[in-house]
Amino acid sequence: MNEPRFQKRTIFLIAYLIFALLPIYWMVNMSFKTNSEILASFSLWPQHFTWDNYRTILTDPSWYDGYINSLIYVGMNTVISLTVALPAAYAFSRFSFLGDKHVFFWLLTNRMTPPAVFLLPFFQLYTTVGLMDTHLAVALAHLLFNVPLAVWILEGFMSGIPREIDETAYIDGYSFPRFFLTIFLPLIKAGVGVAAFFCFMFSWVELLLARTLTSVNAKPIVATMTRTVSASGMDWATLAAAGCLTIVPGAIVIWFVRNYIAKGFAMGRV
Repeated sequence: MNEPRFQKRTIFLIAYLIFALLPIYWMVNMSFKTNSEILASFSLWPQHFTWDNYRTILTDPSWYDGYINSLIYVGMNTVISLTVALPAAYAFSRFSFLGDKHVFFWLLTNRMTPPAVFLLPFFQLYTTVGLMDTHLAVALAHLLFNVPLAVWILEGFMSGIPREIDETAYIDGYSFPRFFLTIFLPLIKAGVGVAAFFCFMFSWVELLLARTLTSVNAKPIVATMTRTVSASGMDWATLAAAGCLTIVPGAIVIWFVRNYIAKGFAMGRV
């Protein structure tokens, strides 16, 4: 009785994996071809294998600077988001105050708002204070979306920690900073990992704000990838190679936090 059901589930999973991995395979396939081969023929693997596309990205400053710029402001944003979200989430999980639920809902509505809504205010503000085309500009802009998400995730993990732990630590003479860093934070490290992952991924793939608030010095790779059109047409091969390299940081982050993400699903906060 269970064997046909098992076979159907196996077939479904295989079909799903093929459907999900096909675009990634095709991008990798294109990254080892030339533009002429991509446009001239349809093939499941490169007929004339070449590393020139990756060599272009790793040797051309206009390309590899984009990856460096992205890693800088994404790292800044992730660290600042967690630094702000941790005490805020602790307050929501441990204290009741007037309008706490309304404030919590208001934070989530910021996350639901499209980035285009805040584009003009950020542009005018950063132009006035001289933050345009800096890594800090993009990192601060992304806080508007990552902090609410991080607070929501961390609050769920913190609410699962008994309050008796806080009271016992205070009785034992722990100051709040010492208690939070040495006792409480290790208990919610799974939540910190999940929050860091989602902050990283949003900031890494976000295009509209990153492209508008930068021009030369802090231009990210997502903006560089949209400017591959020249007089000779679209540089499909280099764009495919850039896409493959763009996947690598996200894949590395997923590898390190994969167990934490699973725990986040189990707790209903992911």
